[in-house]
Amino acid sequence: MSNLLVQFFSWWNGSTWGTRFYTWRKGTKVGEDQFGNVYYEGDGGRRWVQYNGLAEATKIPPGWHGWMHFRTDIPPTREKYEMRDWELPHRENLTGTAGAYFPKGSLSNPAERPRVTGDYEAWNP
Repeated sequence: MSNLLVQFFSWWNGSTWGTRFYTWRKGTKVGEDQFGNVYYEGDGGRRWVQYNGLAEATKIPPGWHGWMHFRTDIPPTREKYEMRDWELPHRENLTGTAGAYFPKGSLSNPAERPRVTGDYEAWNP
């Protein structure tokens, strides 16, 4: 019963019932990415994604991101999207997790920050 309530009222645990109904009624499936996210297009060119798991925008890979934000009208399923040699593989945002990046000298990283030219000297009374 609690799982039903979570699905009914929360949007961050996946699609709400309203979104599922709208998708069933007006959505046309455009494709699916390697993470299991499913992309749809509806009336007036409206585009949306149903995430596989938690709704986190950083789970959208670069090819689909361009389509979602109307940078291109051709989804990656209809053309061969090739990553450039300088592009890194997609990673979701790790902020707030154990895998987050902490630069040297931050409160969460005990390593000392390297000195650079133009560093300031702290005032000592």
